[in-house]
Amino acid sequence: MKPLRHQWAVPNRKAPPMDKPTTLLQTAQNMMVGSFLFDMARYLIAASLIAGIVWLLRQTRWASRKIQRREASRADFIREVLAAARTVAVYTVLAVPTVWAFRHGYFLEYRGAVTPLAFCGYLAAMVLAHDTWFYWSHRAMHTRPLYRSFHRFHHLTITPTAWTAYSFAIPEAAMMYLFMPVWFSLVATPFAVVFAFLAVMIVRNAMGHAGLELHPRGWASHPLLGWITTTTHHDMHHGTSFNHNYGFYFTWWDKLMGTEHPDYVQTFDRVTDPSRAVPAQRLTTSASPQTTA
Repeated sequence: MKPLRHQWAVPNRKAPPMDKPTTLLQTAQNMMVGSFLFDMARYLIAASLIAGIVWLLRQTRWASRKIQRREASRADFIREVLAAARTVAVYTVLAVPTVWAFRHGYFLEYRGAVTPLAFCGYLAAMVLAHDTWFYWSHRAMHTRPLYRSFHRFHHLTITPTAWTAYSFAIPEAAMMYLFMPVWFSLVATPFAVVFAFLAVMIVRNAMGHAGLELHPRGWASHPLLGWITTTTHHDMHHGTSFNHNYGFYFTWWDKLMGTEHPDYVQTFDRVTDPSRAVPAQRLTTSASPQTTA
């Protein structure tokens, strides 16, 4: 594996190839349509996959694993998909200066092949870093100065589904995107790792909002698996108490900072109890958020 390029570049230090766009406008014209289609497809594929799995499971005894009594409404679905398109538009606009900065040497660039072990190491480091970014930015967006403009829109969804994954206001979408340029300014990362990370991120996002517990019974209290979040973990943030359960991939920041809901494990165990043979009651009204009893 060749050495990483560990140096900052300055304007005109690294001239882009003659056949590549050189200005922000040229970069935008060259990539915006493709970037939008890629990210929108990523969202639609992941949300459709998880929503399809949930629909199939709800035809079985796993229907009792629905976390809330309330059903998401058609209005929720329309609002969330339209918001997802807006979120992808924000990502697309912000991707333009990111790509431009890469082409002009402002971000660290990985050169050479990557071994399977290195691939796993880079991916693990990126997931760990993103989990930290998500937890602390999420908590910041729950503070009084930021909540209304950044995060209130996302919490219009009381009963999440896989389609909630990209339901962000514009400022929150920007906050979520900014992890990428911060990471690229610090770590030269193979493109294949970045692609794998984007896939993991959107699938985990859709799973966290699935509305039906997808993890095996005993997961939340397991000495090792319990450090990984479940669908119930984030669903409680939407439907039970939005001052708890801020984590994305892992539970350790919530445990360390005392923000994990005290009834999380108990709720998970209740939702996954195989003796709950009766599916969750269907409600179509905007009843107050609650978990199944």
